[in-house]
Amino acid sequence: MLRSYLSLTKPTICLLVLITGAAALVWEGSFLREPLHFLMVMVGLFSTAGCANALNQYLERDRDALMKRTAKRRPLPTGQITPRSALVFAITTGVLGVGIFVAWFNLFSALLALATILFYAFFYTLYLKPRTAQNIVIGGAAGAMGPVIAWAAATDLSGMTWVPWVMFAIIFFWTPPHFWALALCLQDDYKANPLPMMPNVAGEQSTLRQMLVYTIVLVGISLSLVWADAGLVYIVSAVICGGLFLWKSIVSMQVRETKQYWGLFGYSIVYLFALFGAMMVDVMLHFPVLKG
Repeated sequence: MLRSYLSLTKPTICLLVLITGAAALVWEGSFLREPLHFLMVMVGLFSTAGCANALNQYLERDRDALMKRTAKRRPLPTGQITPRSALVFAITTGVLGVGIFVAWFNLFSALLALATILFYAFFYTLYLKPRTAQNIVIGGAAGAMGPVIAWAAATDLSGMTWVPWVMFAIIFFWTPPHFWALALCLQDDYKANPLPMMPNVAGEQSTLRQMLVYTIVLVGISLSLVWADAGLVYIVSAVICGGLFLWKSIVSMQVRETKQYWGLFGYSIVYLFALFGAMMVDVMLHFPVLKG
């Protein structure tokens, strides 16, 4: 039962939010000597993301039952959790997440967390997803908010700089090639569950071209942190990981086989974790905030 409730939060997505939020906290530096505050930001981010994902599954339970990928894996279509229990769980985790940011940090970070939940759970799930093939592009803004919320928790509105917004942009432009690679692998599933996903609407070749464009922009944005004093570890990682992402995107365009799409999808996850991991290592090496 605990595993079923955990799956409502989509743990892999929550882990992504935690890693990117932690990178923002490490870069900003205020909580590196305050581990309890650092931990509470992580709990708040997990609760916020978990609430949004649980509401998404609650609202999409009928759609999920139509898709092979989700019908036998998610707890609502399988009957492991009742819709009412899922809704109570989602609301509880959302109140916990937003409450943590209000009580421990500041109103600005709490409002950002609440807006993220509402945007993803309702605007993306109910409005964008069934209406436009650009759903994941616009909806990706919710998944990119982790660094912004974390930075806001540490500094409030007055301490916001352009760095967390670059982190936001990295995740935002990463999302379409990441998700469309998966959508290319699951075209039959999306035909059975009539949602306007890009491969089914525009075709494989058009989708792959758009993925390549987003990847080029992504790599360029990732390198812009050079102007924020990013060090050699991060720069080398961004060049190597970004170059490999571009190469895999080009190969996918040329080969156009499901095996290549799965490979691109899997690598996209590795890319994001490696990039933000390198970001944290780089900051810790070049900015001795833990000394003194």
